[in-house]
Amino acid sequence: MLRRLGLTRTARSLQRSKVAPISKAFFHSTEAGKPGPPQKLSKSYTAVFKKWFVRGMKLTFYTTLAGTLYISYELYKESNPPRQVPQSAAFANGLKKKELVILGTGWGAISLLKKLDTSLYNVTVVSPRSFFLFTPLLPSTPVGTIEMKSIVEPVRSIARRTPGEVHYIEAEALDIDPKAQKVMVQSVSEDEYFVSSLNYDYLVVSVGAKTTTFNIPGVYGNALFLKEIEDAQNIRMKLMKTIEQASSFPVNDPERKRLLTFVVVGGGPTGVEFAAELQDYVNQDLRKWMPDLSQEMNVILIEALPNILNMFDKTLIKYAEDLFARDEIDLQVNTAVKAVESTRIRTLQNGQKTDDIPYGMLVWATGNEPIELSKTLMGRIPEQTNKRGLLINDKLELLGAENSIYAIGDCTAHTGFFPTAQVAHQEGEYLAKILDKKLQINQLEWDMLNTADDTKASHLQKEINSMKSKLDKFNYKHMGALAYIGSETAIADLHMGDSSYQLKGMFAFLFWKSAYLAMCLSIRNKILIAMDWTKVYFLGRDSSV
Repeated sequence: MLRRLGLTRTARSLQRSKVAPISKAFFHSTEAGKPGPPQKLSKSYTAVFKKWFVRGMKLTFYTTLAGTLYISYELYKESNPPRQVPQSAAFANGLKKKELVILGTGWGAISLLKKLDTSLYNVTVVSPRSFFLFTPLLPSTPVGTIEMKSIVEPVRSIARRTPGEVHYIEAEALDIDPKAQKVMVQSVSEDEYFVSSLNYDYLVVSVGAKTTTFNIPGVYGNALFLKEIEDAQNIRMKLMKTIEQASSFPVNDPERKRLLTFVVVGGGPTGVEFAAELQDYVNQDLRKWMPDLSQEMNVILIEALPNILNMFDKTLIKYAEDLFARDEIDLQVNTAVKAVESTRIRTLQNGQKTDDIPYGMLVWATGNEPIELSKTLMGRIPEQTNKRGLLINDKLELLGAENSIYAIGDCTAHTGFFPTAQVAHQEGEYLAKILDKKLQINQLEWDMLNTADDTKASHLQKEINSMKSKLDKFNYKHMGALAYIGSETAIADLHMGDSSYQLKGMFAFLFWKSAYLAMCLSIRNKILIAMDWTKVYFLGRDSSV
């Protein structure tokens, strides 16, 4: 009867359920004290982990593959540029090709060269420096954070990657005749000495500036500058030799103390970043190999104004000054240098107290003043009345020679245009667009002169007038400022439209690195700089001369 009703089977199944483990994968008890099988949950977590691990590995593989392919393509494109349009006397329609002479190989000149369609002009670049120097990272080179070869790019390589043929002359411009439209140049090579003149239709003066000494006696001959790659080499050699020389003197010897005192004059980005790099070298590298001597080294930063880095927000300035105090960089503001001797400098603090500071190495990183070529050009043009630099209008045209000479970069003096790489870069790109538009106007004027159709000529004249009205003024867009302040820390004062953002600390340091890598002209420089940073992180700086 029980069998017939199925009760026997039910009873047996109930009995089995009391002694046998639950085997249903979908069954989980919700009663208190009866959690689901732990081995099933463990296997579930393992499966999820394996699934996401495989996905992560695939993503890493494909990202690495895509990055490798991109870098390989960019390297191939840089190493194998297409054939250039050769220079010629005229275009196919008979219009004479204009001669464009560019003086200099700095930020303004190279930005113009890269942006310009060089097939539209017969372009000649004249400069005693045969390479472009990535100046924002120059303070990192004397102590070996970045190798000097990593921040230079040959001018001929840059010129070869342009659409049209570009001639480069390794020479120095001696004089400019605005009326005759000629430039007198002199070779810098002793093996191939020559002096010649170049005719131009358009001249771009981008010769930069030199570091000003404010006519302080003794600066020349005793101080080292940080403006060119040769300056970084001189600082590196002086630094290493001074350290070795100091190690030969006993502890507490006054000469040892003097030699281990390093003074940097100038609280702008160059002076601040070099002082920070120098202190990093002492704290991170020299302390490992010469621990006793490194404790005696003293880095002093002198600034005549009340604070350093005046172009930054006040909160960032305070942050930088506090970090310098923590890192034991002796910051002396409101301190003016009055005289420089071979072993000491004389300063005036707060306009009252004089002090003599002995030093082993002095680096001078102050403001700019015009070079001799700029001064000569100023003397030739009555409209040039500013001794700080070449006066230009809102279209970057040189006052007194507006139809043929442009001036960009540090050699100029114009309200609101600061002597920075950012300004020079934007000026170069703007000028490339203007020169392209001017050629289009010349082509239309040529077509109008060679047409017998009055209706067509009238139409061309209207088009010419319209294009001339579209030759906009240069509008500088300040994107902000960056500065490395040591201990893998940086500050960033960013401007985007009407908004501004202040970054500081490690995140700002990573942004500083990313921004400068993005600004590099070639993939080659980007790779070399990234490798230098990686090498320093794992192996430290190279302490050899």
